[in-house]
Amino acid sequence: MLNRLKNRFRGKSVEEGTEKSRRGFGSRIAAVFTRSSIGDDDWEELEDLLITGDVGPEFALDIVTRLRQQVKDEGIKTPDAMLAAMQTLLIEALDAGSGELAGGHGPTIVLVVGVNGSGKTTSIAKLAHSLKRAGLTSLLAAADTFRAGAIDQLKIWGDRLDQRVVAHQPGADPAAVVFDALGAATAAGVDYLIIDTAGRLQTNRNLMAELEKVVRVLNRADAGAPHEVLLVLDGLTGQNALSQARLFGEAVGVTGIILAKLDSSSKGGVVFPITEELAVPIKFVGTGESIDDLAVFDPTEFVEALLRRDE
Repeated sequence: MLNRLKNRFRGKSVEEGTEKSRRGFGSRIAAVFTRSSIGDDDWEELEDLLITGDVGPEFALDIVTRLRQQVKDEGIKTPDAMLAAMQTLLIEALDAGSGELAGGHGPTIVLVVGVNGSGKTTSIAKLAHSLKRAGLTSLLAAADTFRAGAIDQLKIWGDRLDQRVVAHQPGADPAAVVFDALGAATAAGVDYLIIDTAGRLQTNRNLMAELEKVVRVLNRADAGAPHEVLLVLDGLTGQNALSQARLFGEAVGVTGIILAKLDSSSKGGVVFPITEELAVPIKFVGTGESIDDLAVFDPTEFVEALLRRDE
């Protein structure tokens, strides 16, 4: 499924979407490894640069400590070899299991969660568009019934993409919308049911409880459902994205991340602590404003693009 989707993407690549983060802090990290030798001051600078990229102080300290130990143990002498070792460590930190999108359940149920303003509804539209390009069918469920305009926003995307949207009136029970959408998706034989949910503030227990209710309704209809729970995080929110990931994970068991607005962030390093601490893979990244600009996340491609030196 990953390759099937990746080969159908026509928008900006992960490398293009990472350019602002590369210019913001990645190229400065790479520049440290152009020096003739690396001393204590350089290691401290490297840690500071990682922190400025929103990897967080704990991850920055850990990765620099591990790199220094590896350099010592393996007798690594050249800055180029040190940079290569660092790239390997960062790629390994992003290895949190399969980045594949679940499939083959007929319909595969994808629950999409995230706070208001994260780019959730737009990411849903991009995902549906990408699935369509890959020859797969989907149906959208407008279960964000609380936010004014959320239902209309999803319907507008549905019209643009020629995607059916199941919706009730504003203020309706989200679980009822999901129940009806699942029935419609099953009857239509679509490959994917993609469910939009309310942009719940992670500190609001009443809204989190409503989300948990949606999961229970799905699970009663299909013991394996939802097959994916994708959390949309705004790449501009930095370390706050990590706290969102923790709390949504506790409530509904997140299986993957869509990192939206990566192209707008000069601090894309938040992907590292999220993936390493929560063992949840980044599956897709938003690389631009076009409907095509959703890329399959590739850890190696991301790290190599981030730490590419200025020419």
